[in-house]
Amino acid sequence: MSKWENLEKELLSDKKTKKEYDRLAPRYAVISELIAVRIRNKMTQKDIAEKIGTRQSAIARFESGNVNPSLDFLQKIAQIMGYKLTINLQK
Repeated sequence: MSKWENLEKELLSDKKTKKEYDRLAPRYAVISELIAVRIRNKMTQKDIAEKIGTRQSAIARFESGNVNPSLDFLQKIAQIMGYKLTINLQK
């Protein structure tokens, strides 16, 4: 097991930490997916920003997880890269 896996296991054994991790997981999953798509499309943060009418710094804040993006914002980013944003609820 790697050092990261050991640390992750140790941190997630704490109930409060695990609860917060689970709460934030969907946000970071969306961010990770959109970053991967941006990179596959060979687009920069500046390219995305110009196409949706915002600044590169707004895209950087989004990608770093420092903001809670609106659905409109996520849809705009997905759309300009040729994707459709879908939401799936699970029980």
